[in-house]
Amino acid sequence: MGRGDYNQHSVESKIRRTCCQKILEYFRMIRFSLRALTYNSFTSKSIVLDTAMEPIFWIVDRLSRKIGPIMVVLVVVLTTYVVSFFYIILLPYLWNRGQFGVITFHWFFGHWLLVNIVFHYYKGVTTPPGEPPQILSDTNVATICKRCVGPKPPRTHHCSVCNHCILKMDHHCPWLNNCVGHFNHRYFMLFCIYMWLGTLYVCISVWDIFAEEFFDAKKTFYSFFSGGLLLKTIEVYKATQTNGTTLSPETVEKLKNMGGLSFSDGMYHKVVCLEFFLCIGVMIALGALTAWHARLICRGETSVEKHINDDERKRLKKVNVIYKNPYDFGARENWRIFLGLGEGRSFIRHIIFPSSHVPLGSGLSWPHSLVHAKEP
Repeated sequence: MGRGDYNQHSVESKIRRTCCQKILEYFRMIRFSLRALTYNSFTSKSIVLDTAMEPIFWIVDRLSRKIGPIMVVLVVVLTTYVVSFFYIILLPYLWNRGQFGVITFHWFFGHWLLVNIVFHYYKGVTTPPGEPPQILSDTNVATICKRCVGPKPPRTHHCSVCNHCILKMDHHCPWLNNCVGHFNHRYFMLFCIYMWLGTLYVCISVWDIFAEEFFDAKKTFYSFFSGGLLLKTIEVYKATQTNGTTLSPETVEKLKNMGGLSFSDGMYHKVVCLEFFLCIGVMIALGALTAWHARLICRGETSVEKHINDDERKRLKKVNVIYKNPYDFGARENWRIFLGLGEGRSFIRHIIFPSSHVPLGSGLSWPHSLVHAKEP
């Protein structure tokens, strides 16, 4: 390669390096500009992730508004089904066996549970959770909600579904079609507790009927597979093996009669099994939800505050500081405050039996426990 070719190659290499350097420099300038325009000392990976998930949150919020009334109707329908089962099937079943003492127990205990379930669900759906006033001087706080640009007292958070701030917001519950906040949090929790007790009570009460029906293998098979292609094929095959290519009148009648069960017997079997499986499924799911919220109440925090407090604990742990929830006064006192037991109210009158008493405080200010710091 001659000297001229070498010089030409060197020039071309230098030009390529210069172009790459300029492109890289432009890229760095653009990245620096974007970071300069969007810089915030409070920005974190979680905030960036929340921002990226905003379109999904928007869809979920709109969907929650639409399905809320449907969920309420579903709760009413399923509860009516379970209660109707007691009147139509369980009580006559016990009456025919002469268990009058058990019937008396079911009459009083069952109706006590039913009244509490219906009352607390109705109050949870219809009671506004509480909103802060729009006049800043009425709240005595300086914090402003960045979404609705209104005063934001302690423990208040913005609900994107309801589109306004909620006092001591816990979460937006689609089953209530309402936010769970300061003024209806107790109704929500007691509804969960009484509904869980109700499903446990139903599972125990109907166990004998369920065992008679479900553990009869032949009855269960014919009930759930009657009218199905598999069962019909088996019956036709057995009949043709016995009678040749023709079906006897008895076989035709048997095929029409739901595989050996009458229509009423088949429906009775399905209703009993559905009652038990529905209640045990709700009992497991609702039991986990109730235990979760009970744990939060014992710690003096809401569902929203749990995530905030967990982040604070992690942040302060890096600087050797132990964070304590300022609204945690111990499990017993937390429950007393949550249930509104004060000012002459009693547990039996205002918790065991339905009560519309308002919670303690206005929800605009809260008593504090101390924040303890400890150096290792």
